[in-house]
Amino acid sequence: MLQAALNGSRRRDEHPALPVTSWELATAAAAAVAAGAGAVHVHVRDPDGGESIAAADVSRAVIALRPAIPGIPIGVSTGAWIVPDTGLRYHLVAEWGERPDYASVNFHERGAEPLAELLLSRDIGVEAGVATAAAAERFATSVVAARCLRVLMEPQEQDLAAALHTVAAIEAVFARAGLALPCILHGVDHTAWSMIPEAVARGYGSRIGFEDTLTLPDGSMAASNAVLIAEARRIGGSSP
Repeated sequence: MLQAALNGSRRRDEHPALPVTSWELATAAAAAVAAGAGAVHVHVRDPDGGESIAAADVSRAVIALRPAIPGIPIGVSTGAWIVPDTGLRYHLVAEWGERPDYASVNFHERGAEPLAELLLSRDIGVEAGVATAAAAERFATSVVAARCLRVLMEPQEQDLAAALHTVAAIEAVFARAGLALPCILHGVDHTAWSMIPEAVARGYGSRIGFEDTLTLPDGSMAASNAVLIAEARRIGGSSP
């Protein structure tokens, strides 16, 4: 699966085509799906453009996205930097009305396990974000591990060899735990493009979009998320 990460925590001034409003997210999602994306991941914004997990903002985004990409799974971020207070973060997610299909929960962050339990109790899939071997251990030994939708392996190292060392360490944790879930390999910035063939070789999905990189492999500025998705499909060995 190729997941389109449409905006991340990037600011509007980083790229003129960065989608922020619900309408922009819906338009960008439709183009990304037409280019070959099989799921979308968004960082919901409030009316002022700040990241949000408030019920009204999540509902507005999901309501805009559903008709734009019918049948395509919609996921949102619950990153702790959005709402650092774990109790408040849990409360805000509990208030969600229009629900996404899945939400990403980072297991290096405090409150990850109870938040994942809450999401699962509300029939929202959990994409477990694992950036380190320690986070993988925490996830693998949690009560939610076997019930999650998939794992998002997202090493933060910008050197490819170092990032792949982290991936191998995460894989070793899961092997010891006997945990077998679908995986997405997520490269960031300098590893965004090089992680795609690594994902293909391992039978994993990939994530790409403005969240991960603003440029194409040749260094030129990408015009849209759809262009990034099309390039990722080319690198991965298939055409849109």
